[in-house]
Amino acid sequence: MLHRLRNDFRLSIITLLGASAILGITPFAVLRFLQGNPFAAAIDLTILTGISAGVVYAWRTGDTRRSGLFLALVACSGAVLVGFVVGEPGLFWLYPCLVTTFFLTSPRIAVTLNVLSILALMVHGGAFRSPVQMWSFAATAAVVSACAYVFARRNQNQRRRLEHLATVDPLTGVKNRRSMDEELQMAAANAERTGLSYALALLDIDHFKKINDEYGHSVGDQVLTDLVTLIDQNTRKSDQLFRYGGEEFVLLLPGVDGADLEAVMGHLQQVLRRHMKHPGGPVTASFGVALLRHGETVESWIARADDALYQAKAGSRDRIVFADVLMAVASPSACVGSA
Repeated sequence: MLHRLRNDFRLSIITLLGASAILGITPFAVLRFLQGNPFAAAIDLTILTGISAGVVYAWRTGDTRRSGLFLALVACSGAVLVGFVVGEPGLFWLYPCLVTTFFLTSPRIAVTLNVLSILALMVHGGAFRSPVQMWSFAATAAVVSACAYVFARRNQNQRRRLEHLATVDPLTGVKNRRSMDEELQMAAANAERTGLSYALALLDIDHFKKINDEYGHSVGDQVLTDLVTLIDQNTRKSDQLFRYGGEEFVLLLPGVDGADLEAVMGHLQQVLRRHMKHPGGPVTASFGVALLRHGETVESWIARADDALYQAKAGSRDRIVFADVLMAVASPSACVGSA
């Protein structure tokens, strides 16, 4: 529970809104009922029920986008209704709503909801004692909304930058191991659901340490970025490349198997042989390839590809080793292994 709250900002806002609604609205609902105003009490209870339902939906489904929009609508419309019924004291309920809308939904929708809520109260007019009070309320509400908008946009941009830093390798620009784990889990789930084949290729630059030692890390970094560029230019948009660590990369290939997979890997190996270079000469890579088996875990899938890569590097390097025995076609540049 705490893990979800720490890692899902919108869910934490939704949960905070739910807790605040229970603590803040419930006493007023009881008080208004005791004061002989059952209609206002019913509005409070309806708002409380709607917010509670939205919080439960967000926790059970994880869909914070829809639940956030629903809660923003409930909060704003409820605050406006309270202003209609209670009058001037009800105006104060709108201010927290003007702020939270920017954290529950997109800035464009939040601005729309805030403007409509303010206009609805001004058109009705029953909550104000004078035009001066009405326009004072409109001005303060607009300032609150503007400040909330600036803060929410800044927060959104910061979260996007943090997510980018957390999921993308800063040197090569490809997704990192954290992203790889998530994508492979989704691939395995999709394979079980649809029957689509998935291949995993682990590739390791041959003698990369020697390149770093003899020519410096700047040359090694350039080799890594050149590798990523070549793979990106010679694979499909649906294929995904991840930096596994150091000079190791993982290539996820959906919808290929058998002879097609062998052809794809052979072509990629030839491209690297022709175009990968450093001051000391050409650069080659070794590959370990495994097809996802039915019911196989991601850990087992990676382990089989890793074993195949180990076999490729234990030999003469610059080789492709297929972990699956069904890949029975061998060539001077490809080797079938049973990993």
